[in-house]
Amino acid sequence: MNNLFEFEQDFVESLHCIPMIVRYKLDSCGVKLKLEHWNKFSQEARQQLVQNSINTPEEITGYRSLLYELAEQYTNIPLKDLPIEDHPLWLEITKLPDAVQQKLEEIGVNITLKQWQDLSHLQRFSLIKLSRPSHENKNFLPALREFKLLEKNL
Repeated sequence: MNNLFEFEQDFVESLHCIPMIVRYKLDSCGVKLKLEHWNKFSQEARQQLVQNSINTPEEITGYRSLLYELAEQYTNIPLKDLPIEDHPLWLEITKLPDAVQQKLEEIGVNITLKQWQDLSHLQRFSLIKLSRPSHENKNFLPALREFKLLEKNL
């Protein structure tokens, strides 16, 4: 499957967790999808959510509709709408977000602003999500390695 990271390999085969690409799309289209929903979707539905694009307003609307259709088809748990940020942190390229900077300091790693700017939107989104205190952070360091932001031996 495309757009899945190496640090997600422990659950890629079964897609038993929501991968970053889908989390990115959820934030982009303003939908809160719980793991409860995700785990009730068929494997094909999960793959469709991984693969569908959200590059245009029409695709975002279609993705959002698909999420609501799947939630209705597979669960009796209503989805919640989330506000869509006008300028999400992953689009910020003039400085590193505070949570990312703090997480980098905790593990004794520095990255330059240029390195941050060179990352894709999805890579920046992933580092932001992985640096949040409420998130299990075991994949932060593997993500840094995968994105070529530090030496492999760290």
